[in-house]
Amino acid sequence: MRIGMVVDSTCDLPREWLDEHKVILEPIKVHMGDAVFNDERDAAASLRFYRQHLGDKGHAAESTPFSVEQIRELFLSKLVIDYDFVFCMCIMSSRSPVYENTVAASREILRYYHPIRKDAGLKGIFQMRVIDSQTLFAGQAITVLEGVRMIEAGIDYNPIYDRLMDLSKNTYGFAVVRDVKYLRARAMKRGDRSVTWMKATLGTLLDIKPILCAHRNETAAVGKAKGFENSTRMLLTYAADRVKKGLLAPYLNLSYGGELDTLRSLPGYDVLARACEAQGVRMGETVMGLTGMVNIGEGAITVGFATPEHKIEFAH
Repeated sequence: MRIGMVVDSTCDLPREWLDEHKVILEPIKVHMGDAVFNDERDAAASLRFYRQHLGDKGHAAESTPFSVEQIRELFLSKLVIDYDFVFCMCIMSSRSPVYENTVAASREILRYYHPIRKDAGLKGIFQMRVIDSQTLFAGQAITVLEGVRMIEAGIDYNPIYDRLMDLSKNTYGFAVVRDVKYLRARAMKRGDRSVTWMKATLGTLLDIKPILCAHRNETAAVGKAKGFENSTRMLLTYAADRVKKGLLAPYLNLSYGGELDTLRSLPGYDVLARACEAQGVRMGETVMGLTGMVNIGEGAITVGFATPEHKIEFAH
């Protein structure tokens, strides 16, 4: 059976890796005035567009994921012929309509694919499963990495589905942002009032940087420290500790809203890299996608991994 994987461009994995493993990408459009960019996981192009057209005004940008019609067209024109079964791994449904759009499109795809496959000389049915990753950015990549590994190992789709559903409930995505006022402005743009003016102002004046967590479709601040580097060190040290205690899948993913050399120079990076190497965990890293930078700002870091449910505590 030919099994495929589809992701949206909020999933922080390098485009080269996606192409190598034949993962199909649904790009997200980013609009700023007359400027429009297709976020197709091109790191250099994303950084260039952000700095030329968005910068500190990125919070005002609009992002447009694939519509129901575009998803239906992608499948009916190509994927129902190229594959017999497709997994769609979506950004957390509480923060984006990608999951809802894909579920709606799947009903029409499964209704209309039959004559298309017949005309192509294909026998047998086409199936697809839409999975809510329940997290975002670097965290969203964990289920994709595991799903691709299982597909390439020749495992049947039912065990893959069960595994990905279980992992999605236990994957944590963390972030530290550089500009709390930018984060608040972006949240207000979306109608999200969880970051108040007072919190943003005090955070900026005192240089307090929160550690954010996206898990099981909820996002919240779970820690904080004075200064971006201190918060980053706390997060990466905590991630190293979780690696040492054992992850549910042997992957840890990092994304950074800037050059990767800067990521590698951040405090805590070396500690985390050594822990991953010692435990046989694949530590991936990539430039954050444009959609991520628009939402949490340039220079932010995100970290994702799957671990048993636990109380999140940071060492100071």
